[in-house]
Amino acid sequence: MNPSIVLRNATRAAVRRPLAQSVRIAVPALRVAGRRWASTEGAATTAAETEPTKKVTKLTADSYPNLQRGSHFSKITAEDVAYFESICPIISADRGATEDDLKPFNQDWMNKYRGQTRLVVKPKSTEDVSKILKHCNERKLAVVPQGGNTGLVGGSVPVFDEIVINMASMNNIRSFDEVSGILTCDAGVILETADSYLREHGYIFPLDLGAKGSCHVGGNVACNAGGLRLLRYGSLHGTVLGVEAVLPDGTILNDLSQLRKNNTGYDLKQLFIGSEGTIGIITAISIVCPQKPKSQNVAFFGVESFDKVQQTFVKTKQALSEILSAFEMMDSNSQNIVGQVTGRKHPLESKPPFYILIETSGSNPEHDSEKLNALLEDLMENEFISDGTLAESETQQKELWAWREGIAEALGHFGGVYKYDVSIPLKELYVLVDDVRAKMKDAGLLSTPENPENVVVDCVGYGHMGDSNLHLNVAVRQFDKRVEKVLEPFIYEWIQKRRGSISAEHGLGVAKSDFVQYSRGPTELAVMKGLKTMFDPNGIMNPYKYVKANA
Repeated sequence: MNPSIVLRNATRAAVRRPLAQSVRIAVPALRVAGRRWASTEGAATTAAETEPTKKVTKLTADSYPNLQRGSHFSKITAEDVAYFESICPIISADRGATEDDLKPFNQDWMNKYRGQTRLVVKPKSTEDVSKILKHCNERKLAVVPQGGNTGLVGGSVPVFDEIVINMASMNNIRSFDEVSGILTCDAGVILETADSYLREHGYIFPLDLGAKGSCHVGGNVACNAGGLRLLRYGSLHGTVLGVEAVLPDGTILNDLSQLRKNNTGYDLKQLFIGSEGTIGIITAISIVCPQKPKSQNVAFFGVESFDKVQQTFVKTKQALSEILSAFEMMDSNSQNIVGQVTGRKHPLESKPPFYILIETSGSNPEHDSEKLNALLEDLMENEFISDGTLAESETQQKELWAWREGIAEALGHFGGVYKYDVSIPLKELYVLVDDVRAKMKDAGLLSTPENPENVVVDCVGYGHMGDSNLHLNVAVRQFDKRVEKVLEPFIYEWIQKRRGSISAEHGLGVAKSDFVQYSRGPTELAVMKGLKTMFDPNGIMNPYKYVKANA
């Protein structure tokens, strides 16, 4: 049969199947304190009620006993609380706030990290942030900048009693130039809000994440988030034109440039992109945004081997070129878990070991469809793919994307997830998943038909092929030291041998700060520690994380 007919038949089959009304997956195990939580790789969900059975998350300080509260840091006094209260709204244990009131700011969405703050401040302006940091620096009060709290490495929650500076109230769009496509906005603007605003003006935000309904653009920049379409639009190091930031001593650095070219001295904004709140707090950004695509297509394929995934990637780049906006790889284990947790039927009837999601974004529907159809025929004729479906409506596009964006949340359904966000040379991208799965099996920790209740539910791999970025996730029934001993430092040593990165887009936080030497050399680390000391000599900014100056 003609391969194009096979794909069209597969498409028609997908059309006939009833589609889910929502692409957001609601998993009861992830409902916490009535707030929206999401990962940078998963889909956001609104948590309206608490979990049926309360499980207390272990204190981060207990999980990392090598961390000790800085002896030079002061304790918060009643005078400090009164001063902050005179600047902006606060949530304080000294003003009657309960542990539940503070929980959304003390605890991450994965229930893995829990701090001990007694005070949350909510500045409404850059001047508020300046006054807060100036006072904290003079008093040596440690702080944690916090956006949407959707991170995966414990970077946005305290370890001990650091003051949380929550940026949610700084949420204004400052300006947008419809000619240049340059947006200037506060750091606390939610990513989805910024994108919706831009779409009304014929543009889109260059970053797209599963957590877009919760994460803040300032937090995205502070963590140098990568997202689903970096392949097309590049990293934030390229799209962010300027930042406004408050330094640890309260000084306001106004580098909100709206210029694409500016060769007058050091490019200071780059220091803040990916700095995770350790040298200052980003209060606003200016960013160049692409025009909204007039034509978009999504295809979903089954592939029989990782070698064929790579071959398909090469063919896709050659055929689609400038209209290719995403190329996502998922293994069958991840798809099985999404189906198991959600109860939804998979878009493909076959059960291959790998799946690919391809998205195109262009300006000419006929031109884009012609290029995509030519690619599909080539892939089928040469047996690079074994099965596939092509979305014929926006609703079907969202349905297909849900099988990729819903992975992270589905994995959390079982109790906990060990997440590794790494960059590896493409040829060996999936080898790490096989090696970790084998080690878990050898250790007797992996669930099998003979031992279905073992602590490790499964080891899955998925991610951004276009960026050589693998998300290795180990789903567990509960966090377990036996699992951690198998995983670390094995994974980091494995990556180091291949000159990879232990953090591709999620950052270092507290989870990876002790392992950064597996990706960075002594000279690089010395320069980073020197920068930290220069900007933050009192060490008040997000201590115990990232690249520790005193380590």
